[in-house]
Amino acid sequence: MSTTQRSTEPFSFDSLRDGLGALRPGPAVVDTAAVHRGRLIVAMVDAVAARGYGATTIADVVALAKVSRRTFYEYFADKEECFLAAYDAGVDALLEAIDAAVKAPAPDWLSATRRAVEVYLDTMAASPAFARALLIEVLGAGPDALARRDVVQERFAAQLAAIHRRARADIPGIPELAPHTFRAAVGAVNELVTAHVLEHGAETLPELADAIVDVHLALLVGRELAQRIATRPGG
Repeated sequence: MSTTQRSTEPFSFDSLRDGLGALRPGPAVVDTAAVHRGRLIVAMVDAVAARGYGATTIADVVALAKVSRRTFYEYFADKEECFLAAYDAGVDALLEAIDAAVKAPAPDWLSATRRAVEVYLDTMAASPAFARALLIEVLGAGPDALARRDVVQERFAAQLAAIHRRARADIPGIPELAPHTFRAAVGAVNELVTAHVLEHGAETLPELADAIVDVHLALLVGRELAQRIATRPGG
């Protein structure tokens, strides 16, 4: 399978961090509240990635953000609320990037599938701290975080369902699938990505592109048809 051209830069907490430097005097109007809140969100992700959610304290977060504890409480009631805000910010950007990849013009649904996978992996690789928070630390962040994770898994499943509809439009012989199949595919990919992050780190996640596309094809169109697609000329 050929690699498609990426047209947009992946969201990353590193790029957000670069934009949240020290406030500078001048004619420009600076949204101080947005800057402080952004610093706290980035700091929460960095602290949780380094120490784990359970061991992270508000003191850790405000030290990294270079703001006061009082400033923290102006925006968040507690550590959990700050973590959930960070989780939501990263997930929303990630899913929006994948949606754009799926909806963008492409030669066929298979190209769109691969592009969506590459955007997902590139985005996670560009933000290793967020990847760890999204995949691993969220599991120990309490019931509200787990509920958020469940919603995110459903949103990923909806994206796969959209790709599957596109595939069926191109290849009418592909059968309709029950909704749980898409959720199962999301779970399979999540396991692959989480294991890779734990064993090798998030920076090399793009290496999983072929494996994840293979999983999608096998579960969404069937192994026999998937093998024919993978080996056809130009595939």
